[in-house]
Amino acid sequence: MHTMQHTLKNSVHCSGIGLHSGKKVGLAIHPAPINHGIRFVRVDIPHRPVIDAHFRQVIDTSLATTIGSEGVIISTIEHLMAVFTGMEIDNALVEVDSFEIPIMDGSADPFTRLFKSVGVRTQESKRYFFVIKEPIEIAENGKSVGIFPSDSFEITYTIDFPHPMLKEQTLTISVENEMFEKEISRARTFGFLQEVDYLKKNGFALGGSLDNAIVIDQSNNILNKDGLRYSDEFVRHKILDFLGDLSLLGMPIIGHVIANKSGHTLNHALLEKIITQTQCWQTSTWPYEEDKASAAAC
Repeated sequence: MHTMQHTLKNSVHCSGIGLHSGKKVGLAIHPAPINHGIRFVRVDIPHRPVIDAHFRQVIDTSLATTIGSEGVIISTIEHLMAVFTGMEIDNALVEVDSFEIPIMDGSADPFTRLFKSVGVRTQESKRYFFVIKEPIEIAENGKSVGIFPSDSFEITYTIDFPHPMLKEQTLTISVENEMFEKEISRARTFGFLQEVDYLKKNGFALGGSLDNAIVIDQSNNILNKDGLRYSDEFVRHKILDFLGDLSLLGMPIIGHVIANKSGHTLNHALLEKIITQTQCWQTSTWPYEEDKASAAAC
């Protein structure tokens, strides 16, 4: 676990297709100074508006996580944000020339490899963490997500779809740089053929294809000719999405997340609740001085 802030050593560039627009998108990620955080810039708009990667800027969670400010939006940010979290990169400036981040191959792996190609640089300032002291939980409609005290950052995630190909999958993983790259970053987004067809007919997922998603048909067949990258790739991708959403808290977490059938909307609701339950956490460098005062139940 990095105790100091990090950024990229050099700028990186890539391009790809927007999942929903189907149009080509250009992306550039640049190093940034300490305490800058992750910020997005829309370079296709004359005044180059800047939007902070922060949960207060989230304006939509229906199909992906979308941030926005004063009528300007950037959508489908969760895969890129997951890489910043998984590789423990605190500061970066992201320039994009469209309203959404390119979907690439449907996973975070292209961004991970891009960052590794230039490496990361240690900066002269300590990282601060949200250290969870007491449980914070939220549940609705048979779904739940909570975060509990721990000495590290772990995620336990369970999915349960009424579909024989997916069924119930549960995975616990300690989120660290090498573990993220090996176990999470290559997991792709997934969908059912009938849902993809419906979205396309309604003007969404115009860039979706077998090149950037796992697609399952009504006969329970995976249409991708190379099959799955992991036997439980579906739950791993949900963890990837969760990492991207959780990163919008603006500070890394020390705690154990337990999620059951959660999604972007419930993930965002957890962040809203965390920030109000101030008695349940403390901000600190790591390793931190144990708070001797007992926190109230949350």
